[in-house]
Amino acid sequence: MLRQNLRLLPVLAFILLGLAALTATRPADAREKNVAVLAPSDAGIVKQIRHYRRATWHWQSVMGVKRTRANRTAERDPSRKFKLWVRNLWKQRAKRARTSAVRVPHKSGWLCIHRYEGAWNSATGNGYYGGLQMDMSFQRLYGPHLLRKKGTANKWTPLEQMWVAERAHRSGRGFYPWPNTARSCGLI
Repeated sequence: MLRQNLRLLPVLAFILLGLAALTATRPADAREKNVAVLAPSDAGIVKQIRHYRRATWHWQSVMGVKRTRANRTAERDPSRKFKLWVRNLWKQRAKRARTSAVRVPHKSGWLCIHRYEGAWNSATGNGYYGGLQMDMSFQRLYGPHLLRKKGTANKWTPLEQMWVAERAHRSGRGFYPWPNTARSCGLI
C-alpha cells in the first residue's frame, strides 16, 4: 500500500503545481482584460458626458444653431480627472443651451396664439397638432428633426413647438400661418 501511495505522489505533486500555476496567472489575465473595460465609476462619467452632449446638441438643433463640435477623446482617455473635466464642460454647455432655448424670441406672441389654439398636447383629429396647431407640412418644413425623433407636434415640449414656429417666423412667414389668432393677439 505504501508503494502505491509513493507512485501517486509525483502525480499529485504535478497536479498541485499545475493548480498553483493557474491561480498565479489568473490575476494577471484579469488585469489584462480590464485594461479595455472602463472601471464602473469611469463608465458612469462617460455616460454623463454623452447625456450632456446629447442635451446640448438637442437644444442647439431645436434653436437652429450650429452644433458644438466634439471628439470622443475623453471616452478613451484613462485619466479620470480629464473625464471629469470634460463632463463638467458638457454640463455647462447643456445648461447654457437650455437657458438660451428658454429665451424664445416672440415668446409672448407664441403664448398668446397658444391661448386661442388649445392645449400643448392637443391632437384634435382635424390635421393640426400641438399648442400652436401646426399641420403636417408645416412640421415637415420647420421641424423635421423633431418630427422624426418624437412624432407630431402634440408630443413636443412647448419650447420645441415655439422654436419650430420661430423658424417659420424667421423664414419670412411671420405670424401669418395663424391669421385669426395672430390678429386677435395684435401681432398682424
